[in-house]
Amino acid sequence: MQTPPYLTPESLTTFIRTALAEDIGDGDHSTLASIPADAHNRAQLLVKDAGVLAGVELAHYIFREVDPELRVQTILTDGTRVQRGDVAFTVEGRARSILTAERLVLNCMQRMSGIATQTAHLTSLLAGTKTRLLDTRKTTPNFRLCEKWAVLIGGGVNHRYGLFDMIMLKDNHVDYAGGVRQAIEATHQYLAQTGRKLEIEVETRTIAEVQQVLEIGGVDRIMLDNMGPTQLREAVALVAGRFPLEASGGITEETIAEVAATGVDYISVGALTYSVKSLDLSLKAF
Repeated sequence: MQTPPYLTPESLTTFIRTALAEDIGDGDHSTLASIPADAHNRAQLLVKDAGVLAGVELAHYIFREVDPELRVQTILTDGTRVQRGDVAFTVEGRARSILTAERLVLNCMQRMSGIATQTAHLTSLLAGTKTRLLDTRKTTPNFRLCEKWAVLIGGGVNHRYGLFDMIMLKDNHVDYAGGVRQAIEATHQYLAQTGRKLEIEVETRTIAEVQQVLEIGGVDRIMLDNMGPTQLREAVALVAGRFPLEASGGITEETIAEVAATGVDYISVGALTYSVKSLDLSLKAF
């Protein structure tokens, strides 16, 4: 998997330090009160659910930030299909450090593994089609880095990371601008004035709006929002490969295969990151 641009040493360090500060405050007093400073122990990451493992690499970063002398031995890597009873890794070193890092490691890995598991499942339903599964910006504030990363681990594709790295003219943009043409033309003027080079995607709600985009041009992708299979097939035939097409809106496990069969290039599913069930994991002394 190619490292995405948002996974930099700086972004990882900032995320981990902020999360640790939130949890530790002025000290892990339970650990400081009960565990001698010189105590050394080990723990293992136990899998208690079936699914796709995610967050192992992140766990390494977290342990290293808490205590560079902790030693992590990886047994299972990110993207591995796991079963109850599997051991993902072991960690050894200062007992205080292991206990202080424990909850952040588990919080990240459990949610990331849940997202990766659901992504892998929905991706499997697209087998035999050209359609790729996209995530959205419907992410947990300050946890987007981990959630987007988990989608990649599960075999999905990241859409734009934020508001800054792509222009997406959604329904409200189109309506506020006065229509599809006005929104696209204003966007071209903005890019020319600011010297920015950003991909442009336009959301369409009807076949008539798709036709308008085709007449205007100057975009990189067309989103087909809340269209049924009949409309989607009509849009695919109308566009005829001139622009990549993304189906979005209300797509579920039950409908995703039918949507993919219409010939769209992408399907975006916000539920990948906002309503998944976390995988049950535990860090246990042994």
